[in-house]
Amino acid sequence: MNLHEYQGKQLFADYNLPVSKGEVIFDAKDAVDACNRIGGQKWVVKAQVHAGGRGKSGGVELIDLPESARDFANKWLGNRLVTYQTDSKGQPVSSILIEACTEIKSELYLSAIIDRDSQKIVFIGSSEGGVNIEDVAKNTPEKIIYEGIDPDVKDVENHAINIGKVLKLNEDQMKQFIPMVDNLMRLFIEKDLSLLEINPLVINDKDDLHCLDAKINIDSNALFRQPELVEMYDESQEDPQEAEAAKSDLSYVSLDGNIGCMVNGAGLAMGTMDTIKFYGGNPANFLDVGGTATQERVAKAFKIILKDPEVSVVLVNIFGGIVRCDLIAEGVISAIKEVGISVPVVVRLEGNSAEKGAQILNESDIKVESINNLAEAAKKAVELSQ
Repeated sequence: MNLHEYQGKQLFADYNLPVSKGEVIFDAKDAVDACNRIGGQKWVVKAQVHAGGRGKSGGVELIDLPESARDFANKWLGNRLVTYQTDSKGQPVSSILIEACTEIKSELYLSAIIDRDSQKIVFIGSSEGGVNIEDVAKNTPEKIIYEGIDPDVKDVENHAINIGKVLKLNEDQMKQFIPMVDNLMRLFIEKDLSLLEINPLVINDKDDLHCLDAKINIDSNALFRQPELVEMYDESQEDPQEAEAAKSDLSYVSLDGNIGCMVNGAGLAMGTMDTIKFYGGNPANFLDVGGTATQERVAKAFKIILKDPEVSVVLVNIFGGIVRCDLIAEGVISAIKEVGISVPVVVRLEGNSAEKGAQILNESDIKVESINNLAEAAKKAVELSQ
């Protein structure tokens, strides 16, 4: 689960990390008062979306009049911001972060991720901030440090010093940086994060470290431990079908093809999509209905798939393990009747009672292509999609 920048900075402040004085607004009429409460002569206004590249797309502006914050809010609230990280439709803007302007002397980069191989939290630091870290890694890898820290470690000072040297911090800045790394470690562990990024981490005009941005991802599998973070979830930033699928405990990811896929098991779903691509087709989605492909789950999956107007055929690929294929076939038939599907449906059943399942499909009064060979089923789906 992703957080907005303003939500991430709220967490930063809770963990004694230096952030700008700011307010988030949801209505343009509140912009002027927010600027006046923040104080100062200059402000930064930022459209809040779950995407990078906002500045290059007009979603971040430096202003010197409170009325300009209102104009910015009127421009973006209720509209969509398109950046290089979004699709052509962009992301909806429902909030604006207004912050006091920070004078910047230099920009650094700092992030933390989980390295599952070493079972450590790896801090990535660079003296080059405010740019894509991927470009720095490609062009000047010597400017990046990867410092793995054991989650059980109690003293991070030596690790922080190693990172600080690459960031080229002076003695006073290092004294600020050591507790900063300790606080970031606590935040990462206590809030079950999977990613934390500060780009840029800046040195301001007072030679102090300052978190100018905040990108936070939370491990969705741990949300049951984080009810206060669940309250921060902004469904508007998610693909509507993906959000609906998540509510039904279905794993769904939208793609840009026209062959809808319904599969039980993530690995089988990936293999199904690869097979479709191999035969010249394009999958419209990844959808894993899970091990128990019941009629209710299949019906819900059909409804989600068919909300994509580009879908011209649905390929159902189910492996019967614990659940018998004859029961799955009956569920598919009932679901098709319930949903009222108008596009062709190709069904491939394999495993427990597969032959009986295919017989049930072939003898039913619904129009469905029952093909028990995946390659042939994929070929048929591609043919029908064209």
